[in-house]
Amino acid sequence: MLASYKRSLRAAFVVVFCVAISFRVVAQSNSGSISGTVVDPSGAVLANATVEFHNAVSHFDRSTTTDSAGRFSVPNVPFNPYHLSVTGAGFAPYAQDVEVRSVVPLEVKISLKVLGSTESVTVEAGGDLVENDPTFHTDVDKDLFDKLPLESASSSLSSLVTLTTPGIAADSNGLFHGLGDHAENSFSVDGQPITDQQSKVFSNQIPLESIQSMEVISGAPPAEYGGKTSVVIVATTRSGQGVTTPHGSVTTSYGSFGTSNVQADLAYGGAKWGNFISVGGLNSGRFLDPPEFVVMHDKGNEENLFDRVDYQFSSKDSMHVNLGFTRSWFQTPNSFDSELATPWNGVVVANGGLDPNGNLVAPSDQRSQIKTFNIAPSWTRLINPTTVFTLGAFVRRDGYNYYPSANPFADLGAPGLQSETVSQRRTLTNVGLRSDVSYVKGINNVKVGATYEQTFLNEKDPFGIVDPTFNSPCLDANGLPVFVGNPGVNDPSQCPTATTINPVLYPAPFIANANFNPLLGCYDLTRTTPSPNDGCPTSTSGLYTFNGHTDVKELALYVQDNITKGNWALNLGLRGDFYNGLTTHREAEPRLGVAYNVKRTNTVLRVSYARTMESPFNENLVLSSIGCANPVLNPLLACTGSSTNPFSPGWRNEFHAGIQQAFGKYVVFSGEYIWKYTHNAYDFSVLGATPITFPIEWANSKIPGYAGRVSVPNLHGFTGLVVFSSVAARFFTPQIGGAGAVPSASGPFRIDHDEKFNLTGHVQYQPWKIGPWIGFNWRYDSGLVAGPAPCAGGNCANGPAGTDTVVDTSGLSADQQAAAGLFCGSIRPTLPSPGNPVGIPLSSSLGTNLCPASQYGSSLLQIPAPGAENDDHNPPRVAPRNLFDVSVGDDNLFKGDHYKWSLTLTAINVTNKLALYNFLSTFSGTHYVTPRSLTAQLGFHF
Repeated sequence: MLASYKRSLRAAFVVVFCVAISFRVVAQSNSGSISGTVVDPSGAVLANATVEFHNAVSHFDRSTTTDSAGRFSVPNVPFNPYHLSVTGAGFAPYAQDVEVRSVVPLEVKISLKVLGSTESVTVEAGGDLVENDPTFHTDVDKDLFDKLPLESASSSLSSLVTLTTPGIAADSNGLFHGLGDHAENSFSVDGQPITDQQSKVFSNQIPLESIQSMEVISGAPPAEYGGKTSVVIVATTRSGQGVTTPHGSVTTSYGSFGTSNVQADLAYGGAKWGNFISVGGLNSGRFLDPPEFVVMHDKGNEENLFDRVDYQFSSKDSMHVNLGFTRSWFQTPNSFDSELATPWNGVVVANGGLDPNGNLVAPSDQRSQIKTFNIAPSWTRLINPTTVFTLGAFVRRDGYNYYPSANPFADLGAPGLQSETVSQRRTLTNVGLRSDVSYVKGINNVKVGATYEQTFLNEKDPFGIVDPTFNSPCLDANGLPVFVGNPGVNDPSQCPTATTINPVLYPAPFIANANFNPLLGCYDLTRTTPSPNDGCPTSTSGLYTFNGHTDVKELALYVQDNITKGNWALNLGLRGDFYNGLTTHREAEPRLGVAYNVKRTNTVLRVSYARTMESPFNENLVLSSIGCANPVLNPLLACTGSSTNPFSPGWRNEFHAGIQQAFGKYVVFSGEYIWKYTHNAYDFSVLGATPITFPIEWANSKIPGYAGRVSVPNLHGFTGLVVFSSVAARFFTPQIGGAGAVPSASGPFRIDHDEKFNLTGHVQYQPWKIGPWIGFNWRYDSGLVAGPAPCAGGNCANGPAGTDTVVDTSGLSADQQAAAGLFCGSIRPTLPSPGNPVGIPLSSSLGTNLCPASQYGSSLLQIPAPGAENDDHNPPRVAPRNLFDVSVGDDNLFKGDHYKWSLTLTAINVTNKLALYNFLSTFSGTHYVTPRSLTAQLGFHF
């Protein structure tokens, strides 16, 4: 199998290499070009005229001058409407609206009038604030996001999407949830599809500095997009073509938590070629969002390189290549429990701070390293003035390594967090070919294309049990598992004579555990390494290693036509997806959108429908699909059977209805209502109690909601953006795929990325085009659904005898109770400390970990009232939060012409708000938002 995998991988590299060197052409599929000629009233060409393109909503702004033949050409223009203006010495200004919607080049001819020959200036423009487009989307250009305060330096692209796009629920570590789904998001970078997860705990993102513009599609996706389509981020990278005088910048920054960043980029080229290169490095003492507001064991660094090469061989052929490499290394943040190595079950505390082998247990020291490279060549052929052919190839590889603590017992966490020491080496290699033909003539804008991709997955997970009570052969008199003091006890029959290291904590006599799993005992590091006489494999060394591999093949065929007729715009499309992984699936997916422009009122009305196939997550796909058939993994994954549970792709029907309304020249609103119905809906879970996550599949989901955006393009130096949304993520049992699948269950529930409402407001003020500016962000989140927060009655059922008058918090350690902000009257839990390594949990007159419901509450969670908890309509949630960020800067401190210095000061979470992203999430655990952080950035630009 391994030899076959290597041959397939070599073949994929050969395909990409051949496309890169044998074809003599390419441009990306996310942008077009505008060319034209400027003439005077007599028809003579006009040199040195200034031509400008501007989109008031996305903030795209580009200018050029005509050559001696009166010609101009602007490449790499993202698909959007633009306001074109032309000025020339002695001539009246000229303006018109143009629209770029295809890779087919747009040609315009402009005739200027002599200044003073007429009292009126020829203007054929005015309605560029609204787009007559059936697809709800958000456009953002570099000129906007350069001044936007971003929370995460290590996942700045995700932060940008969260802050500028309606329908996005913010989560920790750069993860965002698009329109009620966990991570059914995809990227299209210069036409290259990327459907695997881009959160910084899974992969490395393309650096934000390499992005020129971004379109985020939140509406019904056009037929060219598939796989994961809740949100499609269409990114156009920066190019050096046409930059005849080299331009670039070098920036460096330093801020809170010792975070330092160095970034450099350079763009240069000519009329027919160009190169843009970006390099950067980041080092931070708070790389990931930790489980405590205080930062412990959270260092990380990242280095990235991006290079884009463009070359036009002839008037018909052009080539484009994207090259990228990123490496990140980071520690897994510690809680107080893991920092003090004080798991509460007594394996360390009750043993005098020593592990069962007599070694001193240091703080947990888990780390990760991710290496990502990407090669994406493409070629474009202009067949005739109305038709363009594009062929591209790509190979992208994520190599993920997870390293455990040197002492495996330092990885033992509080209950529900980690009972195993585990490491992982996982690779995901995605290779593919894409091709399309674009045809634009009259009212039609047709695109026909195909994409074939193959994803090679390899998973290697060695682990061993470090919790002596996880699979103890012995129970105490109350039926609770015990930590016996004889590490050689591997058989329940030995329990009557077994001893314990702490007779007070574990009083004898002991009885046999009828549920003891002897095979798991072979990989229990708390006992003497079992021998074949104990029924263990002869190769047992204390660790069990899971090895998984599969090869996922996907083929997509599509045709779409954007028809414009008068005030009507119609999007018609049909897509076919063929999925062949651990299961096979085929899906025909019609797409339809209609928009009508009421020009008199500057209103666009739109409705759309899409049928989509949702492909399974690839991260740890093999482990999740076949884990229940593995006799060692089966009990760790709480499987109810011993069969495999491979994933089947989901299919979705989604409906959208929206409106876009411009108010004069300064305000535009766009809103959408969404209904999404999915069969086979995805989420994530964890391997046993380790940090290794894997996908799972539920029967279906229903996701209704609304999203909106208000833009203020430019009002006397003020620009503004407000995005908001309310999306319900209702999932329905049973779980039908992935590890731990159960045969049946009942009742819908809110998944832990459901959020009632969120809003982001960004205001920017720059009174002069060249001068200081200030930017301000306000982010409100009503709170994601929390994990198992103790409450009284209802579906909680964790009070004594199931009552709704008392809350039992014994399922959480003192540290977890403090992380949740729990209190009982005036009493709060005490955090662990060197002098008190397990902390002090909540207590009352009723006893330890018991609290009258009338006195119980949380400052960081929304706890349902006694008896009111309902998994569908009233689950526990993270408490609402308001976060404020400010940035102040000057892009030209010394008013230079060719050489400029810039300075930017940024403050994140200005009020130092203590708040959670999530609490005991089944996917990622507990994480706090960034405390107040200050950053100063100095730049040199040329």
